[in-house]
Amino acid sequence: MSLQRPDLTHVIPEVRAYIEALEAELASMRSTSARGREATWSEPAELSEPSEPPTTFNVITATAGGLIKRTPRHLYDRQRRGGMGVFDLDAPESDPPVLLVIADASQSLVAVTSEGRAFPLAVAQLAESLVRGRGESLKKWMPLHADERLSVLFPAMDSGYLTLVTRRGQVRRWRYNVLGKGLQPGTILYDIREGGPPAATCWTAGDGELFIATDKGDAIRFAESQVSVRGCLGMRVDPDDAVVGVTGVQEGSGVFLLGDDGRGTIRLMAGFSLNKAPGTGGKQAMKTGRLVGASAVSEADDVFAISKLGKIIRFRAAEVPPKEGAVQGVACMALRGDETTAFAVSQQKP
Repeated sequence: MSLQRPDLTHVIPEVRAYIEALEAELASMRSTSARGREATWSEPAELSEPSEPPTTFNVITATAGGLIKRTPRHLYDRQRRGGMGVFDLDAPESDPPVLLVIADASQSLVAVTSEGRAFPLAVAQLAESLVRGRGESLKKWMPLHADERLSVLFPAMDSGYLTLVTRRGQVRRWRYNVLGKGLQPGTILYDIREGGPPAATCWTAGDGELFIATDKGDAIRFAESQVSVRGCLGMRVDPDDAVVGVTGVQEGSGVFLLGDDGRGTIRLMAGFSLNKAPGTGGKQAMKTGRLVGASAVSEADDVFAISKLGKIIRFRAAEVPPKEGAVQGVACMALRGDETTAFAVSQQKP
């Protein structure tokens, strides 16, 4: 019997995404079966890429409202760039996943809220979950005020400097020990009246450069040594724009940029000039409707991207062609009635 696909235009996005995920899985199974049949007459069938060996690294997904989940990284299979991904954090529609972090089970996390308050959290405190999981509330470890939201989440380090950039482009830096074991829950890192709520963070060695990117795809690059002890304006941001990412770079670096439409690119710093000083307006780094983040990346890394409907994809960074100029990028995640909200770059260490 021949069946025709019905019109799904008026189906709610969650149901449509689920149907499309099933269709993609069915197509993959048929493709694998077809390759197997062809191999009987020619050569051995091409095997799918095996999962990495068990690792203590975790993929941590969280919502702005404080729902969080951790899952061992090896439970996520790699897909080809442009795939549909799989469902991950099961969050309510009103509070979609917006944060994605890769951290070892032995590490601690630091969560910073929209009020500039910091809370330490051991990764091991979080209950381990399967890929598709509900997660748990952060409120038992970090009681949020009525209108307070989770803004940034990052692993604590035992060396280097943490750079934090606010939505309005203000930059602050701290040595690693400030955010170490002595960090008290609820510590106010800075006054948000100086530049708005935190937007992005990154760790650096202290002697490199910073690359700050905004929602509209503009960016600036300057030496991090120019950021004073009390902080400074890192980038002048238009009233209808906001910072969405910051990462440490050097002349030979490539920065992965991802738009909310699932298209991404690796912008080479060889084609993005270094500013003499911070505090000026940026220039176009990627042609996009809305950028969701920026992170330095190498060919050996994997990229994890998550969408508003809670779908997550893992693919090799080497599949994204690097560019020296501003482009629209290539399809990194297939989206229908959905949009990407965050991504994380994972170095493949044992």
